[in-house]
Amino acid sequence: MIAVNYSGLRENMKACFDKVYDDYETLVVTRKKNRNVVIISEEVYNNLMENAYLHADSANFEWLIESKAQLESGKYSKHELLEDTDE
Repeated sequence: MIAVNYSGLRENMKACFDKVYDDYETLVVTRKKNRNVVIISEEVYNNLMENAYLHADSANFEWLIESKAQLESGKYSKHELLEDTDE
């Protein structure tokens, strides 16, 4: 995590944003009265939103955990994909 004040961000915005994007860093912009903001890349944001969605439904999350355990223990089967016949 990187912390920078508002003036520092203004002076080095491109470098700060490149660091956030290229290195998956979290940037905290410190402001007066502890009104800080956090900047993350769109990719990290999308990942957080996907994880929040998956964890929101406990039944779905348990099913995913069970499926992962089955995969890791070798309890899976491989199937050939069917061809699309709607032509």
